[in-house]
Amino acid sequence: MSTSPAAPVSCSCCGEPLADERRVDVRFGLPDVALGLPEEARRSPGPDALLALEGAGFFVRCLLPVRLSGDTELVLGVWLEVDEETFRRAAAVWGDEAAYPELVVRGWLANKVKPWGAEVLGAEMTGRVSDPGESPYLVEGHGPAAVRLLGEVWDRDRVLGRFPVPLPVAVRADLGDGWSVERSAGLSVRYVDGVDRFTGPDRSVDFTFFQDDRGGGRSAEDFLAVLLDGTPGVPAARQHTELLPDGGVRHAFRGTPGDTGRTRHELTGYVVEADGSTARLFCTYEQPEQHAWALHVWRSLRREAAARELSPR
Repeated sequence: MSTSPAAPVSCSCCGEPLADERRVDVRFGLPDVALGLPEEARRSPGPDALLALEGAGFFVRCLLPVRLSGDTELVLGVWLEVDEETFRRAAAVWGDEAAYPELVVRGWLANKVKPWGAEVLGAEMTGRVSDPGESPYLVEGHGPAAVRLLGEVWDRDRVLGRFPVPLPVAVRADLGDGWSVERSAGLSVRYVDGVDRFTGPDRSVDFTFFQDDRGGGRSAEDFLAVLLDGTPGVPAARQHTELLPDGGVRHAFRGTPGDTGRTRHELTGYVVEADGSTARLFCTYEQPEQHAWALHVWRSLRREAAARELSPR
């Protein structure tokens, strides 16, 4: 998937610029079928919103609005496969102030949009121009998958969390086994050694998971002490410990190592559940004022109650 987000407009915890949280724009760079073709197979009559693929069809860039929970709209810049007549009509009127607003395109969605994937690839839709300065909006679906995609309100975090590109808003990311955390605006996702890693130009977050497999009912605080054994001493002012209502504990400490040739700040944080299930995050960041951001991410790390109930005792 080749996607890119709209440029971000201010994050409440780090001050980074963000876009309007009520609308998130993500663009697909090419139709899916083009990703397996050589670049020389691509032809355009001029506008970069029109693309002909030798032997693979004709495509028009359109905007797909998806309603999300939390009064948020996701607007996807997708490709619609159309017949040659529609393609030539679009090429003829594109940029024409009088004719372009009357353009209607009907075709088939040419991107496997997550989290729906193959369910919506090939879904038939109609697009109309609502703003002469934008591509046509897909406003009508033909068939159950298309109607449902356009008509339903979808879970904001479930949908946005599937895009690995940096987003202009924060989303709650599923880390597996019931664990989740807030993925901050502006951070991309990479899957490294079986777990998610969030990265940005000046900060990153890594995760590690443990399970206390010792029997005998060791407390969360005792297991935390085992995990912290051997770590360098940290002044009390740089440590944070918080007890959880269910018998678990959170602990974090920060430091500024000097072995990299430049100033780099770090926060290591643990969340230990009463059943011994444990997550550790490791944040790095360039500016000391971003410590508030790192603490915010650590405090957002949690495990759902249903997952705790299924854990071995």
